[in-house]
Amino acid sequence: MALSGEKVRPGVPMARGSRRLRISLALACILFSAPIAANEATEPSPTELIEGLLSGRAPVGGPFELTDQTGHRRTDSDFRGKIVVLYFGYTFCPDVCPTELQSISLALDKLGAAAESVQPLFITVDPERDTPARLADFVSSFHPRLIGLTGSLADIRKTAIAYRTFFVKNGASTPSDYSVDHTGFIYLVGKDGRYLGFLPPGSAPDAIADAIRARLGP
Repeated sequence: MALSGEKVRPGVPMARGSRRLRISLALACILFSAPIAANEATEPSPTELIEGLLSGRAPVGGPFELTDQTGHRRTDSDFRGKIVVLYFGYTFCPDVCPTELQSISLALDKLGAAAESVQPLFITVDPERDTPARLADFVSSFHPRLIGLTGSLADIRKTAIAYRTFFVKNGASTPSDYSVDHTGFIYLVGKDGRYLGFLPPGSAPDAIADAIRARLGP
């Protein structure tokens, strides 16, 4: 899914009017064409997740404990003192996820030495297939600072819901042959661990770099 525009709140340039409507409609096409998980009645609906994020009225972010590509347990507190750039996706994604991670990587390159104060994170929405070993191979294709995170499905879903991210596995002809529909926002988290805002899918590297630079401070 690729969307145009820029929206980060608070304090970072945001999309307005028809651009916001296009974001909402594009997300709706993915969300409502996807099968609904059996346990969704006990979780926020796709609409609630997206509306909460777009409106800025719902809390976003929070603590997590997951496993990185080296097999070590990592928590959100490990990244204090850094601006965190967070993206949810999966390694079997054919095009969108690699494109977004490439844009993030190019943005970090544009920051130069300032990128030392930034930590990019990739959290899989496909923990069934995305083992630490697979993540290690995948993230090595992008920025050297990129950390991949996986965990149990319950831990991944808890983290995704905290960030108002929706994902669902599509049915397939074989157990290992499936895709995962998911929203694809890029989240910014401050040095103190507090959520800063988001950029929509399809954001250009320059826009990502500008949004990060605005939060780095002197």
